[in-house]
Amino acid sequence: MQRYVMSIIVDNLAGVLSRVSGLFARRGYNIDSLSVGETEDKTVSRITIAVTCDADSFDQIRKQVEKLVDVKEVFELSPKESVYRELALIKIKVDSKNRVEIVGIVDIFRANIIDVSTTSITVVITGDESKTQAFMQIMEPYGILEIARTGLTGLRRGLASESFGER
Repeated sequence: MQRYVMSIIVDNLAGVLSRVSGLFARRGYNIDSLSVGETEDKTVSRITIAVTCDADSFDQIRKQVEKLVDVKEVFELSPKESVYRELALIKIKVDSKNRVEIVGIVDIFRANIIDVSTTSITVVITGDESKTQAFMQIMEPYGILEIARTGLTGLRRGLASESFGER
């Protein structure tokens, strides 16, 4: 079993995300991560899906996704040829004794504090998943109150780009 990241360029229409994610569910594949948003062309959206499966299953999923009507292009975002990022909002329990220490750790990870109260600090961190995981692991002893993660998103490196052309 291997982790694959798939970028799917689709028409920006209601129901497209449901049809794409439903295809995974019908075949019994769990989606590890899913993010979606408009591209530079407002009529087109990019869906980024991470899934863990074997190579044959991934090829089968890809072929099935390509057959969907509103799908313009499907390609794998391989780790060597792509950049991945995610965003996480993490609310951490603080008190007067550990606040300075937590702020120092936030700075080391180049994260940003976006909300402060007497009992918590909310941090936004962006980067690859290993950075987010490492930050959460260090914050665990202080007490993580809430986490919201965007899911993985990515682009191919360099000049490789999508055409958004008709199939």
